[in-house]
Amino acid sequence: MQYDVTVIGSGPGGYVAAIRCAQLGFKTAIIEKYSTLGGTCLNVGCIPSKALLDSSEHYHNALTHFKEHGIDINKPKVNFKQMIARKADVVKQNVDGIAFLMKKNKIDVHQGVGSFIDKNTIKVTPEKGEATEVKTDKVIIATGSKPADLPFARIDKKRVISSTESLELKELPKHLIVIGGGVIGMELGSVYARIGSKVTVVEYMDRIIPTMDSTMGKELMRSTKKIGIDFKLSHKVTAVENTGKEVVVKAEDKKGNEVELKADYCLIAIGRKAYTDGLGLDNVGIKTDDRGRIEVDEHLKTSVDTIYAIGDVVKGAMLAHKAEEEGALVAEQMAGQKPHINYKLIPGVVYTWPEVASVGYTEEELKEAGKSYKTGSFPFKALGRARASMDLDGQVKVLADKETDEILGVHIVGARAADMIASAVTAMEYRASAEDVSRMSHAHPTYMEAMKEACLAATENRPIHM
Repeated sequence: MQYDVTVIGSGPGGYVAAIRCAQLGFKTAIIEKYSTLGGTCLNVGCIPSKALLDSSEHYHNALTHFKEHGIDINKPKVNFKQMIARKADVVKQNVDGIAFLMKKNKIDVHQGVGSFIDKNTIKVTPEKGEATEVKTDKVIIATGSKPADLPFARIDKKRVISSTESLELKELPKHLIVIGGGVIGMELGSVYARIGSKVTVVEYMDRIIPTMDSTMGKELMRSTKKIGIDFKLSHKVTAVENTGKEVVVKAEDKKGNEVELKADYCLIAIGRKAYTDGLGLDNVGIKTDDRGRIEVDEHLKTSVDTIYAIGDVVKGAMLAHKAEEEGALVAEQMAGQKPHINYKLIPGVVYTWPEVASVGYTEEELKEAGKSYKTGSFPFKALGRARASMDLDGQVKVLADKETDEILGVHIVGARAADMIASAVTAMEYRASAEDVSRMSHAHPTYMEAMKEACLAATENRPIHM
């Protein structure tokens, strides 16, 4: 079969690229090694983790807040099997939706491992049956990433697990050690802490979510301590051993003292690495960098003129929505359009509760760059809406240029931060000043009023409600 464009990988980057190519009139195919479409995000990442995060938050609220709301129930208990089953149903609905979109857009789906024979020929090797060949003018590589581990902390998928296995456990852990206090570690750690597991987070850095503004890490740690998460910051893990009945984790604290922890499960959440296994990149002369990522130019083109790469398999933040933007960008470039991506305005989100969301520069980055800036903050506890919902933890922090007042960064920790950050992205795409936002009417009572008040604080240090 001859195609204009073939996409290898059906995650958010791959399937969006394929749909956009089809919309632009290209005869398009997509190759996926697994039996379901959607990649890591839909099958074992974003979607299932959010399903469990929501389920665990419902339980936590029933256990701790219902009585105060005037709702009297018998003490709730966790049906862990049903929680996992609901998660699986949410995943199925989403991946079925992607399959429908492929049919709707007349995109041919080839199931199997895609491997380059040459730049215009890809061999597709299914799990069972004969391999086939696909002929194509252009290729978009969207093979994503997989969980990273350490030489002394290998994932065995039994007691030393990755995020994938943490979403499929058959039993509720009594004690879960999480190595890595980043986004994945904090999200999954909070799931299990809410539903009754003892959770210990071991982090090498001196703060959690270390890539985000430091204020966010401090606020999130303070809040998640309330649900029982124990933190071991500035701890360097030296060994992880599955003894059969438990996992033993050894680490050194910042003074060099050895610390030993024991649990029934250990989640390795130190990040992800680009996945290119089986692609046959050598056959087309495409190189990877020292971190295994495919090298591309500013147009996401590889060293081969007709082959592009997007998403987790190239440099940049490993985010589903970043991959989506890159997929659309490549498709539109192929059609002769001139799209753009401002990578600084791709938001990052941690789906704990409270949520954390961030876009633009952090205060640490502005200090390091010697940029003159001003800051304005507003706490959720001063919001009428937050009092009504009992979501008092958190704040909005706005960073603006000291001379021009242009918004340079927005950092939110609190209820619905993941949704609120879109307004900050919109404002920053149009290069709004803090005063611009502060003069816009914000509905009352809403969480978004904290954004207005933080901008008032950044503009003239004149928040109304504090």
